[in-house]
Amino acid sequence: MREPRHLRPFSELRHLGPFSGLAELAERRHGLFPEAAPGPALRKAAREAIGTLDLAAGDVRVERSWTTQDLSGEELSWSVGFGPRTHAYLLKPRDAEGPLPGVLALHCHAGMKWAGKEKIADGPEPATPEVLRLREQIYGGRAYASELARRGFAVLVPDVIGWGSRRFDPADMPERVLAQANDPGMSEADRYDVAAGHHEHVLEKYCTLLGTSLAGVVAGEDLAAAAYLRSRPDIGRIGCVGLSGGGLRAGLLGAFDTEVAAVAVAAMVSTYRELLDGYVAGHTWMFFPPGLSRVCDWPALVAARAPEPLLVMYGERDQLFPPAGMRAAHEAIARRHPDGGYEGVFFDAPHVFDVPMQEHAFTWLESHLGG
Repeated sequence: MREPRHLRPFSELRHLGPFSGLAELAERRHGLFPEAAPGPALRKAAREAIGTLDLAAGDVRVERSWTTQDLSGEELSWSVGFGPRTHAYLLKPRDAEGPLPGVLALHCHAGMKWAGKEKIADGPEPATPEVLRLREQIYGGRAYASELARRGFAVLVPDVIGWGSRRFDPADMPERVLAQANDPGMSEADRYDVAAGHHEHVLEKYCTLLGTSLAGVVAGEDLAAAAYLRSRPDIGRIGCVGLSGGGLRAGLLGAFDTEVAAVAVAAMVSTYRELLDGYVAGHTWMFFPPGLSRVCDWPALVAARAPEPLLVMYGERDQLFPPAGMRAAHEAIARRHPDGGYEGVFFDAPHVFDVPMQEHAFTWLESHLGG
């Protein structure tokens, strides 16, 4: 499967300055971002490369429930076998009857780890100022998972390792990490987020030492959540959706779980090659699991589920991704869906999942899952 010939050679990617030749050397030595056709072989190789954990949601409990004018909600918790219990919101239309199409809504990274599920879903308490601020910045001011539930879906929104109920106790962070967040004028949540940003480097080191990666642990937790959602008798076909780090999670989940019927990714797809030209530092370690670049490029993994339904939304003014990388990714994914199944849409937007993008995703999910 041929990649586009217009991609710039590694010799023109100068982000490492005088050390930029490292990319050319690695390409000659290892063969970076090899061509990869969609299918089981690619999914298996990628899953092994990032060290995806085999996890299950055990001892599921209903912690509390509530109703609003139009929704019913439950706060669930379960154990994946390590760390604090995972908490998740399950939102449905109030008084809904019969099996509903299910959607796993995956919270973003956004440098905010104090909150997880609350960033995109309303719980029984009002959202905190920090969460409201983030929603205004990247979600058009609304909790999109709650809005999706109003459209007739059962929406599961779990925390994942490092966020919300799964966040780390500062007492378990190194002193040099905590020292980065000693501004007394900041809120407790903001101080935690500063420390957690530095702690992610430590967490990735541990994961790599243990034969996995942060991406592999996160993917394992999301696979467990998807399996739980699918197991419920009140749930029919399921899909997933996410922005940015949540879009990364959706891409991995769609590649590794063939029973996820529809995958929507917002603002999280570009070729790795073009990212090398100054776009690496702005991303989470989840986006760069060791070993994946020797298996495939990121768009190939997102498209590994071909010909199953896939929606990718790109922001033409996305400051975290190069335009050339997004266009090349779009072309690469389209080539892997010669008979349809893929929809790639470019929005006049920065790095967001705003209301127009949400509405497009909702309609697309309805067309593939019902609702």
